[in-house]
Amino acid sequence: MVLIGAHVRGDDPVAGAAELGAQAVQVFLADPQGWKKPVPRGDAAAIVASGLGVYAHAPYLVNVASTNNRIRIPSRNMIAQHSAAAAELGARGLIVHGGHVGDGDDIAVGIENWRKTFERATFPVRVLVENTAGGENACARTLDRLAMLWDAIGEYEVGLCLDTCHAWAAGEDLETIVERVRAITGRVDLVHANSSRDEQGSGRDRHASFATGTIPPELIAHVVREAGCDAVVETPAEGQADDIAFLRAALGD
Repeated sequence: MVLIGAHVRGDDPVAGAAELGAQAVQVFLADPQGWKKPVPRGDAAAIVASGLGVYAHAPYLVNVASTNNRIRIPSRNMIAQHSAAAAELGARGLIVHGGHVGDGDDIAVGIENWRKTFERATFPVRVLVENTAGGENACARTLDRLAMLWDAIGEYEVGLCLDTCHAWAAGEDLETIVERVRAITGRVDLVHANSSRDEQGSGRDRHASFATGTIPPELIAHVVREAGCDAVVETPAEGQADDIAFLRAALGD
């Protein structure tokens, strides 16, 4: 069964899901802009008992592709810490951005750093690598780079999170994106069903609600339908209930 949900930022994700009509929730387990490790949640038992599909999103600073030891090593530690915390919630996946190397660095080094992350550790919750919107040095913006990355890490317990806004910003054709991504990875584990404030190919990561964004809502629903997996909206809070309702209606749920 495909679950449709939302990223919920409140202190009570179960209540937040009920208000939105969500069947799944995505949560941060610590400050998304910081390096602090997750702390045990007092509501963990309630989240598990809710029956919701649960996903955790790693902090934005995580970048295991980096050639900078002060970023790469803490990033690996963060994945381990957040995966363990996500397991306590019965999470289906831990979303981690594809990351990037610095200007002048060889992208192959960043790809190798990703491989070492999985070679040196296993994680209790599957890591879902998310495609990104912009950056010439990104590891998962273009499908060519994604192919390089999957050649290096595809043998490990890793999955893919496909963000529609990011793919749109990268200039990809959303009509065929699922088929083309699956040809590389063999899988899509989660869709971040987001519209965009900007035109296709902008390189900008600015999410919008379906009603106000530049991506035709039917095209977002098409991606979710083709992927056949859970979908989470990361759209502005005031439009999330409508976005979820649209997807459920479009999928005949």
